Amino acid sequence: MYGATRGGVGERTGEGSGMTDAPGPGAANAKSSAAEALAALEAAARVLADTKSVLVIDWPSRDVPASLAFAGFAVFVKGGPGPADYNAWHIESGEPVSRPLGHEPGRVDLVYCHRPFGELPGIIALAGRLGARALWWQTGLASDGTKDPSGCWIPPGESDQARELAAAAGLAYVDDVYIADAVRALGTLA
Repeated sequence: MYGATRGGVGERTGEGSGMTDAPGPGAANAKSSAAEALAALEAAARVLADTKSVLVIDWPSRDVPASLAFAGFAVFVKGGPGPADYNAWHIESGEPVSRPLGHEPGRVDLVYCHRPFGELPGIIALAGRLGARALWWQTGLASDGTKDPSGCWIPPGESDQARELAAAAGLAYVDDVYIADAVRALGTLA
């Protein structure tokens, strides 16, 4: 999961501290986790690099559509179950604003959803109908199962099942990076 590790493990210590410069037993795991997090972020960046428009289906905080709009993506939001429950987000006077669209967008490159696993087949069908190339699923859960707006923890097995459903529909799939963090990191990855 992105952001799972931050400093501390295997960190070099000051001279005379009584501690050695040798990494502790958890250093290999921390390096592995950091490498996995970087690889996940880079894979997410590749999906975003091929994206111009995003359909957001539910979100854990306003940060998601706002970050996408600030980054220059065409952002559409499905705000309810009805066929006209769509809004478009854009930046106006330096602030993200939402305006009623009143209909399904004609085409999108990416579908981001913050919905339960059981709704993914219908969301994947919508993504296919809209010509999307990728699905980004976020649970909004931390690794301990508590709610976390930037949480990307997925119960064991569900990630693999969701990835298989997406692949069967010809969609790239991301579930291990908070989309707003990935968007903000776009300029920092070389």
